[in-house]
Amino acid sequence: MKPSTPLARGRRSLLLAGTAALALLGPCGAAFAQAYPAKPITFVVPFAAGSATDQLARAVGQSVTSDTKQPVVVDNRGGASGMIAAQFVAKAPADGYTVLITTNTTHAANEHLYKKLPYDPVKDFAPVTGLGKGGQVMVVNASAPYKSVGELLAAARKSPGKLSFGSGSSSSRMAGELLKQLAGVDILHVPYKSNPLAITDLLGGQIDMMITDTSTGVPQIKSGKLRALGYSTQKRSTQLPDVPTIDEAGVKGYDMGYWFAAYVPAGTPAPVVARLNELLVHATRSAAAKSFYDIAGSEPWTTTPQELSQFQAAETQKWGRVIKAAGIEPE
Repeated sequence: MKPSTPLARGRRSLLLAGTAALALLGPCGAAFAQAYPAKPITFVVPFAAGSATDQLARAVGQSVTSDTKQPVVVDNRGGASGMIAAQFVAKAPADGYTVLITTNTTHAANEHLYKKLPYDPVKDFAPVTGLGKGGQVMVVNASAPYKSVGELLAAARKSPGKLSFGSGSSSSRMAGELLKQLAGVDILHVPYKSNPLAITDLLGGQIDMMITDTSTGVPQIKSGKLRALGYSTQKRSTQLPDVPTIDEAGVKGYDMGYWFAAYVPAGTPAPVVARLNELLVHATRSAAAKSFYDIAGSEPWTTTPQELSQFQAAETQKWGRVIKAAGIEPE
């Protein structure tokens, strides 16, 4: 049997703590939860204003304010792949008034992409709930000869290393790497600072393909400038119902989406976590949140704290496998 790693022990401890915490939600715990929140809550977002995560934080924040009559302040602390915001929340008071609204970047990918993190994605946080899931779309220039995923892969196999794909996010990069691994093809990766910049070069013919978030790709698809070949999750996009999933297109087992979730500092009282979970789950059903999901091409996804912990552990392992198989060295 392999020795238990510190990360694995941390995850087990978190699960046990979460289970034990449920026992605290008796009459006293319920009264404590009812008193929360008694002052404004800050939602810390690891990305810039206007980003998908920022838009979701503001949408659910409206509902929380409506339900509690307490203001929700959105604090954008972008930069360093979300590490600045995550570190800030990890060191904040564990009282439920500082909430990290984040994605798989800070809580599944970063530990495999960087040698040293200024926070521990497991030990430093208490999971609250998932908030949403979304997929990405494989696109090529509308003038490209490829009409399907199969045609593009056939061209890649015919000329290994000749085709290229761009990416401007960790999710986009890993989507391309997973495609290479499952399809057994050699496609050159070209990195960009953002997906819109990669789209610009795709439109200009500098790269051959990319797998991008729908909020970036769909407008170009609908304008006729890009052609959609496949969708990255196991379920078709409601925005692009005629576009097959990449799995349906022949790359069996392909599934690479992104997710949003809420975390608070480790040690936050269980009744507060439970109340915040209740507020956020309800918020995902609000009109503002529905508008966000529709525009972003994502869908609501909520969990218990324990379910989010287990999901995060599985996602972290998945991202680790893809990153290791791609030969990506931590920075």
